Amino acid sequence: MTALDKINNYRLILASRSPRRKQLMDELGLKFEVIVRDYEEQYPEDLIGEEIALFLANGKAELFRRELNDNEIVITADTIVWCRQKVLGKPAGKEDAIKMIRELSGTTHEVITGVVLLSKKGEKAFCETTRVTFDKLTDNEIEYYIEKCRPFDKAGAYGIQEWIGIAGCSRVEGSYFNVVGLPAHRLYRELLDFISFLEG
Repeated sequence: MTALDKINNYRLILASRSPRRKQLMDELGLKFEVIVRDYEEQYPEDLIGEEIALFLANGKAELFRRELNDNEIVITADTIVWCRQKVLGKPAGKEDAIKMIRELSGTTHEVITGVVLLSKKGEKAFCETTRVTFDKLTDNEIEYYIEKCRPFDKAGAYGIQEWIGIAGCSRVEGSYFNVVGLPAHRLYRELLDFISFLEG
């Protein structure tokens, strides 16, 4: 039995609407279903960085805790953009998106994903952090990107795989796929460790 077979013996549930997370799980070769519960993404004001991402991922997992069977694992995740000691969430609209990218322009920020693996027998949480540096972007470049890609469903108002990442990102330190929305390599390894724990 391969490592992938070992994981796919379980019923994996991805609790996320993100098409990017779904695509990365598909490309990992994982068999899974997408089941989403509505969750209000609010967190205590005293949390910072990784604490926020883990708090939100744990909140999403809690919605499944009482209904899992022995052979099921729920995967929840939350990605935040952490810049100048504050969170840049999903923009409310075009003007908000422009404001966010102006904040990111010419700076290095962190993209942090909190992930929770939850089963009937246990749970595991972890965080992955990637540092991303953008060149100084002109207002024309920012407006071009917003109009072209309309990144209103993305934390920090940008997708690294889109025009702004190709033309404006000068450095990525850490997992590129984490910036896309899911630390795929880490998830694969953590799933194997988690299953070994469950079966140990």
